[in-house]
Amino acid sequence: MTDVAIVGAGPTGLMLACELRLAGAEVVVLEALPERTGHSKALGLHARSLEVLAQRGIVERFLAEGHPKVPVGHFAGIRKLDFERFAGDHPYMLRIPQADTERLLERWALELGVELRFDARVTGLAQDAAGVALTVEGAEGAYVLPAAYAAGCDGGHSTVRELLGVGFPGTPTTLTAMVGDVELPGLDQPVTGSMPRHTNGVAMQFPLGPGLYRVVTVEFDKVTDRDAPLDIDVLRTAYRSIAGTDYGMRGARWLSRFGDATREAAQYRVGRVFLAGDAAHIHFPASGQGLNLGIQDAANLGWKLAAVLAGRAGEELLDTYHEERHPVAAAVLHNTRAQVALMEPGDKVGALRELFDVLLDFDEVRDFLTGMVNGLDVVYPASGDHPLAGRRVPNAVLKTEDGERRVHELLHGGHGVLLDLSDGAPALAAGSRRAAVDTVRARADELGAGALLIRPDGYVAWAAPAGEVTGEGLEPALTKWFGATG
Repeated sequence: MTDVAIVGAGPTGLMLACELRLAGAEVVVLEALPERTGHSKALGLHARSLEVLAQRGIVERFLAEGHPKVPVGHFAGIRKLDFERFAGDHPYMLRIPQADTERLLERWALELGVELRFDARVTGLAQDAAGVALTVEGAEGAYVLPAAYAAGCDGGHSTVRELLGVGFPGTPTTLTAMVGDVELPGLDQPVTGSMPRHTNGVAMQFPLGPGLYRVVTVEFDKVTDRDAPLDIDVLRTAYRSIAGTDYGMRGARWLSRFGDATREAAQYRVGRVFLAGDAAHIHFPASGQGLNLGIQDAANLGWKLAAVLAGRAGEELLDTYHEERHPVAAAVLHNTRAQVALMEPGDKVGALRELFDVLLDFDEVRDFLTGMVNGLDVVYPASGDHPLAGRRVPNAVLKTEDGERRVHELLHGGHGVLLDLSDGAPALAAGSRRAAVDTVRARADELGAGALLIRPDGYVAWAAPAGEVTGEGLEPALTKWFGATG
């Protein structure tokens, strides 16, 4: 029996596998496809996802292959989101195809010892108090894979979600959208990456590389079967009907349909089985939030599940996965629906966009939407009244006995950290009694705190103000997130 069986080897499944394996869990990842397709798919990693990768010491792998670093984002095609206004090491969106993200995560997973099985389609699921049994159809026939826990990271049409009977409430698609990576030899004007609205839809393009463009069309009030045949002629016709030209479109590398169906799983946990990524939530891919949402699901779930497997925490810790991530995804679904509404053609929406454009000139409005899109605005329940409580910890410079370090370095091993900035207050000694918590003494005036209890996913679980470190509230926080003393 393996510790965790993960269904789906996309970014979410691979990230979850790495998080679990880093903590010592045995992991098998099952992927229905016989091999990677190499399709580009999603094209960006936002600041919070880059921070998650930095916390594990692997972000440089992605920075080395991704380009450019895009400092400005959009909301419904209005390009005024200013990533550079946000403090942090990554004030941009990193342009990197999903195929490269998957390749780099897979390499990390294999380095950690994750077992990855392609051509392994899950067709059945059963569970009881002792574990989960997955029926798998493989190249050599059917077999049953037993596991202590399982996770469905198998996309919007998740087999795991269907086998669990979990509801997927929301709204159906109301439009037809297509995407393609193509050549546009007739395009000779500068490309701004804007999202022009035409009378009957949206047609846009932006460069991917020499001679290659990502093309997107959106036709409103028209719903096409996603399984209908799709070739470059279909995309070319749609683009021409909206924009009046197709720029000599040719040489398709990848084509796909999508819509604005917006749904979220009613439960992220059913007994010993979890849902993450698109298996838990789907939405219109506005502002590049979907892949990032899944990576952050995995970062939230992985350390908690590993702690329960190791006996360091009780099953109740697993309930916090749904409690924390369900509202985050709901907020993303809400903002993507708003973006679709703002994209629709027509004079009424045009007037609204003009007003919205003006509102985005206000720093408060722009910052609010930027934090929503890049994932830096997430706040989880936490102990203490400190401004950092429940928020992501800044990657501050720490002055320790061994020299200067950065906060993210402390999280490379996937442990929690009790960061003692109080010159060794006796009340903080409790942290050293948790095997999964590293106590680090340092100075960091920029954090404005006397002590921080940092979860393995980089969020502050408890914080004490500078100069007032009594340790009040620390013990309950340690017990909640890291189990009983020992």
